[in-house]
Amino acid sequence: MSTTAAQPGPLRLLVLGAALRAESTNARLAALVARLAVDAGAVADLAGLHEFDMPLYDGDVEAAGGLPDGALALRDRLELCDAFVISSPEYNASMPGALKNAIDWVSRIQPQPFKTKHALLVSASPSLVGGNRGLWALRVPLEHLGTRVYPDMFSLGQAHQAFTDDGLLTDPGLQQRLAETVTAFLGLVEADARYGCLQRRWYEFLGDRTEAAVTQRAED
Repeated sequence: MSTTAAQPGPLRLLVLGAALRAESTNARLAALVARLAVDAGAVADLAGLHEFDMPLYDGDVEAAGGLPDGALALRDRLELCDAFVISSPEYNASMPGALKNAIDWVSRIQPQPFKTKHALLVSASPSLVGGNRGLWALRVPLEHLGTRVYPDMFSLGQAHQAFTDDGLLTDPGLQQRLAETVTAFLGLVEADARYGCLQRRWYEFLGDRTEAAVTQRAED
C-alpha cells in the first residue's frame, strides 16, 4: 500500500442530549461525551433535543403537510455523522416521550437515516440506577430501525452531585470508565467505516452467509 495514500478524515459523531430542561444532567453528560470524543480524535456535533421542534406524530398531519422542519433537521445532522450518541433521561422506567416522538417522525424519512448507524446510549439520573431502565427501552425502537446499538451502555447515578465545576465526573473511576467506553465505541465505528475488508453485516446465526436470506432481509 502506498504511504502517500490520502488518509481518511476524523470520525464525525452526533451527540444528542435528549432532555428538554436547560439544566439537565443529561445535557452535561452529553457535553462530557462530546469532549471525550474530541480528545479521542473525533469531531463531535453536540446538540439538544430542543433544537428539533416537532409536533406529536400524527399521520394526518404528515399527509397534509409532510415532515416537520425539526425532523428534517435531525435527519440532516444524522446523515452528516458516522455514528451518534444519545444521553437520555428516564421517565417512568422508559424513554422520554419527546425523544420517542422524534424517532417516530425521523423514521418516516426515506432512506431511513437510523439504519446501519452505530449508536452509544448513555443516561444520567438522580436515582441510584442512573436511568438505565430507560436505555433498555430506547434500544428497542432503534434496533428495530436497524441501528447498531453498542452493547455497553453508561448510566450515571446520583447525577445531581456527580459533576465537578469543570464538567468532569467527581468519581475518577466512573470518569475513566466513560472515557474507555467512548474510545472503544469510536474504535468499533472506525473499523466499520474505514476498513473495506470488513463485511458490513450482522448475523443472527453462526452459520449465516452473506447471501443468506436472513442477512439480505436485515440489509434491505
